[in-house]
Amino acid sequence: MADPFHDPEGDLPPAAITRQTLGEAWHLAGYLSPYARTYVLAIVCLLVANVTGLAFPFAIGLLIDGSLSPSDASAPWYRTLDGVALFLLVILAIDAVLSFAEVYLFQSVSQRAMADLRGDTFGRLLRFPLAFHHQHRVGDLTSRLVQDLSHLEDTLVHAGPQLLRQLVILVGSVVLILLTSVQLTLFMLVTVSAMLVLAIVFGNLIRRYSKETQDKLAASNVVVEEALQGIATVKAFTGEKQEEGRYETALASLVKTVMASAVARGLFTAFIVFAMFGSVVAVMWFGAGMVQRGSITLGELTSFLIYTMYVNGAFGSFADIYSRIQKTLGATQRVRELLREAIETGGPPSPTSVRPRGEVELIDVRFRYPSRPDAEVLKGLSLVARPGERVALVGPSGAGKSTVIGLVLRFYDPESGVVRIDGRDAREYALDELRGHMAIVPQDVLLFGGTIAENIAYGKPGASQDEIEEAARQANAHDFIAAFPDGYKTTVGERGVQLSGGQRQRVAIARAILRDPRILLLDEATSSLDLENEALVLQALDRLMEGRTCLVVAHRLSTVRKADRIYVLQDGIIHEAGTHEELQTKIDGVYRRLAELH
Repeated sequence: MADPFHDPEGDLPPAAITRQTLGEAWHLAGYLSPYARTYVLAIVCLLVANVTGLAFPFAIGLLIDGSLSPSDASAPWYRTLDGVALFLLVILAIDAVLSFAEVYLFQSVSQRAMADLRGDTFGRLLRFPLAFHHQHRVGDLTSRLVQDLSHLEDTLVHAGPQLLRQLVILVGSVVLILLTSVQLTLFMLVTVSAMLVLAIVFGNLIRRYSKETQDKLAASNVVVEEALQGIATVKAFTGEKQEEGRYETALASLVKTVMASAVARGLFTAFIVFAMFGSVVAVMWFGAGMVQRGSITLGELTSFLIYTMYVNGAFGSFADIYSRIQKTLGATQRVRELLREAIETGGPPSPTSVRPRGEVELIDVRFRYPSRPDAEVLKGLSLVARPGERVALVGPSGAGKSTVIGLVLRFYDPESGVVRIDGRDAREYALDELRGHMAIVPQDVLLFGGTIAENIAYGKPGASQDEIEEAARQANAHDFIAAFPDGYKTTVGERGVQLSGGQRQRVAIARAILRDPRILLLDEATSSLDLENEALVLQALDRLMEGRTCLVVAHRLSTVRKADRIYVLQDGIIHEAGTHEELQTKIDGVYRRLAELH
């Protein structure tokens, strides 16, 4: 027996049906508007199919009464056994065709509308500020894009049409059984109403257990996610047994809650079995007495019983439909939260595409990360990198070096002060225009799970194979790529795990070379490399930096000796500035102390 309160996914708590949640759902329903005609046609097919289906029990009753009556040659064709049987077949054929059309059309609309909504949601995710992504877990955002939108799809394809279908069946069945016998109908409704009252009590209890189960399941999943994301740390500190213990504790709590829920579900299922079939038995008993008294015919009683099952089925389905709609409204709220988030903004595109000179200037910049508003990272910092200069940023960890890179890329905006590119406030540039003339080679290179060629071409979509290979040669990457059996078609694996750190770094440099940026940002690009790979990467970086404005963040001072100017950051301000030779002459200087440590 199906449990109408069973939640097979158990991943989303229900939402209260309020004016606000309905308004959220109505907004997302706008994605149906391009396919409104198809959706209306699907609804028409659904209505006609179910109205036609309501004639089926009536025809069954005629067939039974016809079998109990002597054959009458003068009777109209639709009162004969053959006529009624033919009528039943026609009904079934019409119902089958319309049911197919209904399913196909609803699927067609929902899949296209969901593709539009998924595309818009993902597009907005990509355009949210970096601060948003730092404050939200990837798993949560992925859940909203995949699971929450799946709940919306379920409503469009199943719950919504199912609600309409059951309403038509319920209203039509009640009307037809009233026409058959008012007395028997009132008796049936009394028995069904008693069953519904108890079902609501059980349903509230089960939903409470479902919510608690979801919370416990989410807690156990967090343990798995943290352990697998930090698997290297777990192994390094022999923490396997500790993580197993954490997971077993979470699972024990989950099992305890699930078993309590199972008791409630079992009692409810037993009640449903007894009450549903008990109500049918009661109606049969009451109706049989009416047949004996000649109040109704056996065929009419049979039709009535089938309609009663229709009514019971409709009532039983409403609880499940209601639960699904609650989940959909909860998912709608979560998706709408994303769609309401502010995306990154910039100025209007320039009327003409002019390659920038590449001057970078920070003037009295103060900055705090949104996630750490109590810690001021930059405290009135000013620096300049003129066109074509190599400017290095050095200093201890936490001094604000990488923060400068993020501000230049406009991942963040300063709390006060200004970042200027070619003498113009960076906020006045369109983001695509601003970042389109920049390239970054980070310490932790992220490669996408495609081929090496695709990862290099990420710097210039649509680049030719010759351009890709030339960029790889300049990055000292061509030889190791060509040595792979599949060459440039080699799949790098998730996050580039098939390549070594030095190989990933050189692919990233090739990507930057292909982009041909005016402003190059190097953020600890060699800090994690061995000496051999560092030499190859430095050689490639020298080629890449030639003729470009470069901001270089480095711990290893070997990468900044040739810089035109070195800024030494400490505690969010510039303590020293000059060339390598000038800074070495300061006996008690921060730079000299750092140089001695390296």
